[in-house]
Amino acid sequence: MSKIPITLQLVILTVALTAFYTMVGQAVPQKEVLPPQVIEIAQDVSSEEMAEIGRGIFEGKGICNTCHTTSGKTGALRFPDLQGIASRAAARKPGYGALDYLAESLYEPDVYVVEGFNPGMPAADQPPVGLTDQEILAVIAYLQTLGGEPTVTMETKHAFNGGTFSFEGGAETAPAETAVAANAMRSPRMRSPRMRSPKPRLPRDRWRPSAAPVVTIPSAPASSTARASTTWARASGAASCSRPSSTTRATTGWTK
Repeated sequence: MSKIPITLQLVILTVALTAFYTMVGQAVPQKEVLPPQVIEIAQDVSSEEMAEIGRGIFEGKGICNTCHTTSGKTGALRFPDLQGIASRAAARKPGYGALDYLAESLYEPDVYVVEGFNPGMPAADQPPVGLTDQEILAVIAYLQTLGGEPTVTMETKHAFNGGTFSFEGGAETAPAETAVAANAMRSPRMRSPRMRSPKPRLPRDRWRPSAAPVVTIPSAPASSTARASTTWARASGAASCSRPSSTTRATTGWTK
């Protein structure tokens, strides 16, 4: 019985492995992922109805319960447990009302990070979550039920949906333009680039042109004839009025 050629063995092995992994891939359940649907919320729903809708968004489209818990769990957590957040929100950040804190936590979660945790929560109105302002209001209504009663409505305005900041428990003290400006200062997406102080400049009357560089050309050494003529002239006492020889004149002229 002849042996199977090595080339044929490699072909059989390749076909067998391809068939095996194809079968495994087909056995894995396939799920079609579609873009999240916008949840239409009527403008006349009550706060309690908004809270129910917000709970569905919290556990579904918003994928909030992927990292947050609401059962009062303690210990090593990825993000803070939200049980009782309604009563903690007003005192969590100095100068902020409860609505301000909850809204900022959803729109700009990295502006204020609870001590003991790391930043990393995505903004609720940006991909991959991408909630609308109305859906975020519903989530806020649900968060208000975790230790309190929902008070927001579909008409509620805050600093992140065209309203105002409310300070120290709800007193509105800033107009909408001021709220937008404050939001711009807090938002890393809207923060203006860093400005650098200009370098000091001298006044025009103190400007001076720079001096031209001075180039020194070394003199050529005098010939032995010129040195001899000069020595003779100094020895005769007529160095100042003696007439140098033609060789001296030529050498001196070259030197000059």
